[in-house]
Amino acid sequence: MYNNSFFKKILIAVTVLFLYSCDKDYNEIGGDLIGGNNFDLNKVSFNVSGYNQKTGPIQSNNLEVNPLGIYNNPNFGETTANFNTQVSLPTFVSAVGARPFVESVVLTIPYYTDDLKTKTNTDGSHVYVLDSIYGPESAKMKLSVYESGYFMRDADPSTQFQSQQKYYTDQNADFDNLKLPARLNDSPSASQNDEFYFDPAEHVVVTTDSITAAKTTKYELPGMKLNLNREYFKTRILDAVNAGKLASNDVFKNYFRGLYFKMEKSGSSPGNLAMLNFKAGKITITYKEDVAAAVAGGTPTREKRTIVLELGGNSVSLLKNDFSASGMAYNALPSTGNTTQGDDKLFLKGGEGSVAVLDLFDKADVKGYDANGNLTVGPNGVSDELDDLRNPADKKKLLVNEANLVFHIDASAMANSYEPQRVYLFDYTNNRPVVDFVIDPTVNSAFPKKSKVLFDGLLKQDATTKKGATYKIRITNQIRNLINNKDSTNVKLGLVVTEDIAVNASSKVRTPNAFITAAPRASVMNPLGTILYGGNSNVPFEKRLKLEIYFTKPN
Repeated sequence: MYNNSFFKKILIAVTVLFLYSCDKDYNEIGGDLIGGNNFDLNKVSFNVSGYNQKTGPIQSNNLEVNPLGIYNNPNFGETTANFNTQVSLPTFVSAVGARPFVESVVLTIPYYTDDLKTKTNTDGSHVYVLDSIYGPESAKMKLSVYESGYFMRDADPSTQFQSQQKYYTDQNADFDNLKLPARLNDSPSASQNDEFYFDPAEHVVVTTDSITAAKTTKYELPGMKLNLNREYFKTRILDAVNAGKLASNDVFKNYFRGLYFKMEKSGSSPGNLAMLNFKAGKITITYKEDVAAAVAGGTPTREKRTIVLELGGNSVSLLKNDFSASGMAYNALPSTGNTTQGDDKLFLKGGEGSVAVLDLFDKADVKGYDANGNLTVGPNGVSDELDDLRNPADKKKLLVNEANLVFHIDASAMANSYEPQRVYLFDYTNNRPVVDFVIDPTVNSAFPKKSKVLFDGLLKQDATTKKGATYKIRITNQIRNLINNKDSTNVKLGLVVTEDIAVNASSKVRTPNAFITAAPRASVMNPLGTILYGGNSNVPFEKRLKLEIYFTKPN
């Protein structure tokens, strides 16, 4: 969610930076041109060919945030998101006193909240609205938490240099089959298991002073808070301390291999899905034990202790997709679209999803130019449109002021769907960021996901419907390099939905082929999808994908 005052500040900053950038370009490129009217502003548009490319199962281990739940998207089918994580020890435990008794075992994982919609009551309590949650509000699901029996390795022993072990979205059965049978969240409260839902209510904790009996009320942010089986953790954790199982993380991670979170339908409820930062989660074991008396032969005292287990270490997002709904266009798409003519519609889907692959400039290549810019006979391996930009007939150098890719959303198809707030463009050929992303200096330290505002990719809404209308990506320097450096390669570009613009690393697809080997990691993190118009000639002209170049030429 976006704060108006925040955007006003950003708008001012961006305007200043943009004007400075333009001024800098004029000074550097045309600084030796004298006179008050040496330039004529021009705009030219080029069609862009784009086709769909499905990723198939894709690497999903150790993501920054992970989906959990069930989400039914009318355009992309139903996704069930499960999760597996190792558990780590922030503090090693070498001994437990006599007669340990476990009072509680509580699993907590914070939810994301919309700060702009938080209300504070007069008594100090709060009313929260959850953020990054998709589907019907307070939809019930069956949540089961198990001890994992799957050992997640740090390194892949099959590789020469033992690179990081990869885990993939389609490995749910591997983890489900090896889970230990006891359901840990077996509280009599159905809201913690069979009728679980993402509750926006804050947690109220009341403590009583043991001496004065004064009560103190503490309000905690909304989050998953599950009471786990006390006897199970006494046996598995406390009773294992004196055997040295909690003396180091390496030993502990092999002994207690983690937690597996499994989501299922609850009755007729459709469910919903939330993005969670599992790494901020923890298990708090509160117990009492005998502490030896200060005087030999005296009576030992009972004291309260805690052991905290963090949800750290290796993890994996496990996705089960059902694309079988009748008439669903996404289900009918081939793994690779029309690479020659392009596709009419571009389907961007996060998770185990799809990428749009873009070719800039028309593919026609019937002519060429020599090193001096003179026309030659026959093709030269460069698009004629790009050749003409590099070698203008009047020999006057083209000065690119701005270049944008403008994507129009299929509003009717997306009318009843959650819309991704941002898309990300990257160098598809080399699986790396484009130059405009790299050199964009805009940073928002408070909200890193809102950085790179010059590069853009943010959802633009229709003023009337308040639904998404377009996305725009600025690739000014990408186009400048292509035009000014004749040895620059016109690489394929990829477009995906993104969960976090600050994350630009790639994830490997499980079965690489000639068309795809990897996709951006931030796309794997995002559960949403969108449908855009492509550059095919069948698309209405006003909706067609275009590359817009604004340029000047000296008189």
